[in-house]
Amino acid sequence: MKPVIVWFRQDLRLADNPALRAAAATGAPLICLFVLDDQTPGDWKWGGASRWWLHHSLCSLDKSLDGNLVLRRGDGAKIVKSLVKETGAEAVFWNRCYEPFAVERDKALKAELAVQSFNGALLHEPWALTTKTGGKPFRVFTPFWKAMRMLEVDKPHPAPGKLHHHSVKSDALKSWKLLPTRPNWAKGFVDWTPGEKAAQDALYDFLDDVGEYGTARDLPDRDGTSRLSPHLHWGEISPRQVWHAIKARHAGHGSETFLKELGWREFCAQLLFHNPELPDKPLDQRFVKFKWRKSEKDFGAWTQGQTGIPIVDAGMHQLWQTGWMHNRVRMIVASLLIKHLGIHWREGERWFWDTLVDADLASNSANWQWVAGCGADAAPFFRIFNPVLQGKKFDPRGVYVRRFVPELNIVPDQYIHNPWEAPQPPANYPQPIVDLAKGRDRALKAFRALKA
Repeated sequence: MKPVIVWFRQDLRLADNPALRAAAATGAPLICLFVLDDQTPGDWKWGGASRWWLHHSLCSLDKSLDGNLVLRRGDGAKIVKSLVKETGAEAVFWNRCYEPFAVERDKALKAELAVQSFNGALLHEPWALTTKTGGKPFRVFTPFWKAMRMLEVDKPHPAPGKLHHHSVKSDALKSWKLLPTRPNWAKGFVDWTPGEKAAQDALYDFLDDVGEYGTARDLPDRDGTSRLSPHLHWGEISPRQVWHAIKARHAGHGSETFLKELGWREFCAQLLFHNPELPDKPLDQRFVKFKWRKSEKDFGAWTQGQTGIPIVDAGMHQLWQTGWMHNRVRMIVASLLIKHLGIHWREGERWFWDTLVDADLASNSANWQWVAGCGADAAPFFRIFNPVLQGKKFDPRGVYVRRFVPELNIVPDQYIHNPWEAPQPPANYPQPIVDLAKGRDRALKAFRALKA
């Protein structure tokens, strides 16, 4: 019996994997393939933190497949076509990707090969929800969410039983050199365990606390978020598995708040699908000619966590040290870069793409545009986070700040978010690189000009 190919992409799991399930049901021997494709156009090939995660996730997947994961490196389309020719495979099975370059690639392959594709990444296809008037894609989240809540979410399937594999030559994962060497900037990623089992463990740990999620998710000093984002991005767990597990917990407001976050993930995915230039161009065309500031000095201070603004610096240190940043803090650091410093949102988007273990093209692009005010359902231009007030509200005793900016440990609580006003400002901590009031006024003036 001729083999069939299962092309793993961002679905690095066995359970609730529609493509794997369908391929196994044929009874044919499987070629379980993963391709490291660095031919992605523009700036969007996987960044350093993503590659770290990918290495460990592929190790986990290979173990689940009893050492039968086939690794190939190169142009994805060429690799698949070559493997079909090499093995005589009768069909190729995959779960759909929705990035614009992946959509284009997959359409071309479907025209040449016998392909079966499935939805393994989203609760609903990005074309499933449209407005009542005009049948167009949603550009505002609230009506999107209301429409989405009216749809049933398919229940997840267990992993298929015994798999039969077809032996094919594979690259050695180590030869891909996905892990950092010297310096080992990922040494602080110790709190992360990639892989399907770890994703399930993270979900069930979170279920114990989901009832408090509505409040706890905004407090960076607490472990109040799910930390499922990288597992979802790499498909080590499916959104259907998460959705039904959360619903079954019946945790009231906390559950509903978290389900809404899954809805936002879906909203971002459909935005990217219908607006393929989302990572590079503003949805609001007024911003095309917006005059952004260019300052390598300020941008460098922001990336290094040396802005002199504690909650921002703590967030940037957390990002560099752990490959992740608390969601509330992500909004604060993005607002400072865009609004107070006037630096293009694309600069921050690219930095996050390289440094986040959960860097997802749809969510990263949509969220940066949301903060900038140029995206769908975007924050109004006059919404400018005051990082001092945000810090005092969500990290009142400075627990989070002190964890990631230890040079501020000597600062009293009342000055932890504005140490430049302390009677004895710390000598080893920089002064703010921007006057927050003046930066806000400058931003308001620039953004108001868009309305002219």
